[in-house]
Amino acid sequence: MELLNVQSLRKTFHIHAIGRAVPAFQGVSFTLYPGELLLVRGPNGAGKSSLLRCLYRTYRPDGGSARYQSARGEVDLARAADVDIALLRRSELGHVTQFLRPRPRVSALDLVAEPLLLAGSPLEEARGTAAEWLGELGLKPAIWGAYPSTFSGGEQQKINLARALIAPRRLLLLDEPTAALDPLARAALRSRIAGLKDRGVAMVGIFHHAEDIAGLVDREIHLAAA
Repeated sequence: MELLNVQSLRKTFHIHAIGRAVPAFQGVSFTLYPGELLLVRGPNGAGKSSLLRCLYRTYRPDGGSARYQSARGEVDLARAADVDIALLRRSELGHVTQFLRPRPRVSALDLVAEPLLLAGSPLEEARGTAAEWLGELGLKPAIWGAYPSTFSGGEQQKINLARALIAPRRLLLLDEPTAALDPLARAALRSRIAGLKDRGVAMVGIFHHAEDIAGLVDREIHLAAA
C-alpha cells in the first residue's frame, strides 16, 4: 500500500514589495511506498527544497494534494490543520535540512538525545544511542558536551542529521544532508539510509553528492526551472 500520493502539487511565492508572483514548482505528482527512496533532481531554483518544505508543511502549497497514510488514517498534508501536522511531526514525519538551529546552553549530546526523551526513552538510554550516532558520523567525543553553536558547519550538520534520524519515522524528507559532510560521514549516512529502507522508512531526498546513494534510489523525479 502506498504511503504518500502527491498529485498536481504547486507552490508560488508572492513578493509584494515588487508586485511579482514567482512560481517555485508546478504540477508535481508521484507516489511513494514504504522502504522507497525517491530522488528529487533539478537545477538551482527549480523548487526542490520548497517541495520538501511543502510536504513537511513549513510552506503551505497553493494547490494539489499530498495524501499521506498516517498511523491514524489518511491525511492530506497540503490541507491538514496545523495541529494535525504538529502531531505528525512529533511521531511520523522527519525533515533533515542543511542548517542547524541549536538552542542556547544545550549540549550536542543532549540535543541529539532529545527526540528519544520526548518519545519516552530513559535519559541514559537516550544519551547512549545519541553517542552511537555522533560517533558513527565522526563527531569527536571530546566535544559532545559542548554547545553546537560553537561548532563548524560540517560538525553542525552531523548533529542535525543525528537528531533528525535518531527517532523512528515513517516518512523522511532529506534536503541535501551530505552537502557539508566529509567522505567518512557520507559513508556512514549511506549505511544508515540503507538500514532505514530495510525497516520500511520512506524517503524523499535531494542530494548534493548523488553518487553517495547510488544503488539505494528506487525512483527519480525531475523539477524544471520555472
